[in-house]
Amino acid sequence: MEDIRKEQVSIKEAQSQVREKLTAIQMECELLQEETQLMIQRSAFTQLRLSLMFNILKAREEGHLSKAAQITIEIIARDNM
Repeated sequence: MEDIRKEQVSIKEAQSQVREKLTAIQMECELLQEETQLMIQRSAFTQLRLSLMFNILKAREEGHLSKAAQITIEIIARDNM
């Protein structure tokens, strides 16, 4: 009987450790998902900025300085958000 009791205690401890590890893994997974989402948002923002900057260069090349200024103002406004 004593051996069975020790084995049961050992099993319960092992189950507890597995639960703790699973909880830690779930927390890390959630953190990684949040970081991934942030990276996606930053990437989209960077793509938008590059597009606007390309449009500024194109407008300047074509001599549309007022359009280039307007796009520059858009970039500044988005940066201040």
